Amino acid sequence: MTHAPAPDPFSLATGLDRIRAAGQFRRRQVLASAQGAAIQIEGRSYVNFSSNDYLGLANDARLVQAFQAAAATYGVGSGASQLISGYSRVHAQLEETLAARLGRTRALLFSSGYLANLAVVTSFAKRREDQVVMDRDNHASLIDGALLTRAGLRRYAHHDLAGLENLLGKGRTLVATDGVFSMDGSIAALPDLAALCARHGALLAVDDAHGFGVLGASGAGSPEHFSLDQNQVPILMATFGKACGAMGAFVAGPEDVIETLIQTGRTCIYSTAMPPALAAAATTALDLSARENWRRDKLQALVQRFAQGAQQLDLPVLPSTTPIQGFMVGSAAAALSGSEYLRAAGLWVTAIRAPTVAQHTERLRIALSAGHSEEQVDRLLEHLAQLARRLTR
Repeated sequence: MTHAPAPDPFSLATGLDRIRAAGQFRRRQVLASAQGAAIQIEGRSYVNFSSNDYLGLANDARLVQAFQAAAATYGVGSGASQLISGYSRVHAQLEETLAARLGRTRALLFSSGYLANLAVVTSFAKRREDQVVMDRDNHASLIDGALLTRAGLRRYAHHDLAGLENLLGKGRTLVATDGVFSMDGSIAALPDLAALCARHGALLAVDDAHGFGVLGASGAGSPEHFSLDQNQVPILMATFGKACGAMGAFVAGPEDVIETLIQTGRTCIYSTAMPPALAAAATTALDLSARENWRRDKLQALVQRFAQGAQQLDLPVLPSTTPIQGFMVGSAAAALSGSEYLRAAGLWVTAIRAPTVAQHTERLRIALSAGHSEEQVDRLLEHLAQLARRLTR
């Protein structure tokens, strides 16, 4: 008699089954439209509350024109890494524009924020006796960067400054934090973090992917929001794929910081440079972001409208003054069913589940944009109130 082989606990199929059973299986959705406040998916229109296109620039005609003009001049691909032959004039111009706008000595481009963060952490925490200290809710790219280094990784509870201070003063330390935390919309206490780092001789790096373009009088991000300069925040990373509506990323800071990244940042040295046309589009986005302050003004007004409405309706929304709003549901199943309920009403809101957030803190992540209208925000609030009643039955 033949027997079926025993199931392999390490098989790929078994691993996928475990993900499904935990309610953590992810599926991609195919958009049939440009990114924006309204999107088309599978033949239906939705109001999009899941995009990081905070200023509504991703489909702006001027960015499209800048991209097309640069593609006509420089082609599509950059062809090589920056240190070989992939560094064009438009890349250099974007770096110069960034440095001037941010009041920093230099800037360095990367093809993505993930690559930029890997370079930062692995370049400034190399030795076994070094340590990387970071907020427990930091973006995965910062955590992965620390796991790639020889340095020790130590994490403090979310926003726990006392916990951070207990970890400082124990050798050469890189402190890394999100400027705006992507899953709850809270803002790091950068003045306190900068003061602690200065007191203990630690180097501070800020991932401002969700603050750049949104916070600060000119949209320069979290450091500008708190009036901090590059002496207080020496390493600043941000992306072009969110408020700027393009793609790619940069690190900006003092001369030695940028030159160290050029010489030792493996994801810069060994990655093909971002396409020149994207650099041109990002340059245009920077100009529009600086000149069109109405985008930030409108966005902040919508954030306040949503927050006030959520409070009046007693919705389970995390406190946030940024476009990221977390509607707490507490389980993967509730997050999925809540997302489906809103989808049926024509609202696209993504379910966020473990391991992206801790188990039992699952939520619907709402992202507001300057492209939204007051009526769309009010409609979202109305359906969230209905959803809240359904979840408490």
